[in-house]
Amino acid sequence: MPEITSRRGLLFGAAAISTGAFLTACTSNEPSDKDDDKQSEAPVANESEGKPVTIGFAGPQADHGWLNAINDQARGRAEKYKDVTLDITEGSNDAAAQIGQIDSLINKKVDVLVILPADGKAMTQAGLKAMKAGIPVINLDRVFSSPQAYRCWIGGDNYGMGFNAGTYIGEKLKDKKDAKVVELAGIDNLELTQQRTQGFDDALKNYPNLKKVARQAAEFTVESGQAKMAALLQAQKNFDALWNHDDDQGVGALRAIDQAGRDGFLMVGGAGALSAMEAIEKDDGVLKATVLYPPTMAASAIDLARALGQAKGISGMAEFEIPSFVTLYSAVVDKENVAQYKVNGFK
Repeated sequence: MPEITSRRGLLFGAAAISTGAFLTACTSNEPSDKDDDKQSEAPVANESEGKPVTIGFAGPQADHGWLNAINDQARGRAEKYKDVTLDITEGSNDAAAQIGQIDSLINKKVDVLVILPADGKAMTQAGLKAMKAGIPVINLDRVFSSPQAYRCWIGGDNYGMGFNAGTYIGEKLKDKKDAKVVELAGIDNLELTQQRTQGFDDALKNYPNLKKVARQAAEFTVESGQAKMAALLQAQKNFDALWNHDDDQGVGALRAIDQAGRDGFLMVGGAGALSAMEAIEKDDGVLKATVLYPPTMAASAIDLARALGQAKGISGMAEFEIPSFVTLYSAVVDKENVAQYKVNGFK
């Protein structure tokens, strides 16, 4: 899963809502009803064909459902525009290999680069090299260590993801005395995991009746989710809620829960996998909600890159330039709104 230093940029909604609102802002052709009140005439990117733009896209290997969805979102969005050519690399989890792929895109003189680095700190020099070559960079999710290495950062809110999960659980259990909560985290040495846990813990502080009694760190895989959840179930004979950081490892967690014959608690997942949304919609098990970390950010990154390549801004904003930071909101998807978000659930 993606790693990102905590940032508070421009807030948009998540998944279907955020991307829809954001893309409408980027692509709207609708004239204002208040043309007489305009203070500026900033050129804005719209859906009609404009200046041709070649966008280079470099991401890590798609060895996880979320990362595969990132690539699909980028390709699908680029295909929407007749004036966009997408040059996408094979992807690698090796920073050196990905740097080589970025060098190739720089040598091709693409107009804009969208980079989801395998390791943001290790690959900062690649972003700096592109920027110095006059190729603006959209830094997607895993942040470079220098703001000079990118023109715009867009990504998710890991702290907000944990905080919203904790708040959802807190509201569901606010009337239960001495409620017990357990956490199935992701890879512990990743900053994103630490941020998700911190957000979750901070949210629980608002509910004095809730106590986190156990935490296990998994590896964002089905196998690790199953093994670590089995250990949690063995150690905790009863609890009231489970916060699982990642829907891929949640598949394994649900297998362990089924094998143990356990229920009587609510589970909240993370990221927004289609399988999780289908289970939430069916509503016949413990999984009641998932907190989004929307891969639609890649589609929005293509829109931002296109606007940069055409030297245009965003409709609905007075500025002539696109923003420097776009932080997506981690919406909670449950039975009440799952139909709205399901279209963007990833496999």
